[in-house]
Amino acid sequence: MIKDITLQFALQEVRHLRAIKTTVPGFPRPLLNLTAESFATVINDALGKDLHPPFNPYANDLNYLIASYIIPYVGLTGYVGASSKLQSPTAKKLVAGLLGVESGQDAVIRTLLYEMARERVKPYGITVAEFTNKISMLRDDLGHAGVKDEGILVKPFQGAEGKIKGNVLAGNKDSVAFDRTPEEILRIVYGSGSEYKPGGFYPNGGDGRIAKSYLKQSESGSFEP
Repeated sequence: MIKDITLQFALQEVRHLRAIKTTVPGFPRPLLNLTAESFATVINDALGKDLHPPFNPYANDLNYLIASYIIPYVGLTGYVGASSKLQSPTAKKLVAGLLGVESGQDAVIRTLLYEMARERVKPYGITVAEFTNKISMLRDDLGHAGVKDEGILVKPFQGAEGKIKGNVLAGNKDSVAFDRTPEEILRIVYGSGSEYKPGGFYPNGGDGRIAKSYLKQSESGSFEP
């Protein structure tokens, strides 16, 4: 089933890229680092220790699901943040459409992980829920904008209406989706906590207008680290 769902999501993302490319002329194609080592680094940072053997997202279905938890939600919060700043009706419609499908994908991933929340990931002895909580905490730390991320099990006061631990869908106190700025997104996907310092999944940095502006400032030394 995981393979089937992954293939569906992958083909959906291909169409997303084509839709964006049609709307945004000169759509950039930055270098991505999706190696096992890149994901292992994120997991080590999230847990605050090096796992042995290193976490490999491609080793089995469960590892792949945990790795899938790392990236998509960040993009989802970026779409939410961007929606209020768009002027063009065409751009607004595109982002609304992308957000709808991305939200669905994230919900499926979180639901599958929620079903295994208390299962311990071999050979580390760490539960699936703890993996998600630590990853969410790392993203909050890197984003430098407070709590905008939650794992699949939370303390009751953090759950819906402050009454429940289960957290299949993450949201704020009103159960509304969190939003992130472009700067927050860059800090997280770079893994550096800085929009000026590329790395992580984007070793050479992003290739859009906003990302490039920070890279230029970094190269010229015209910013305070």
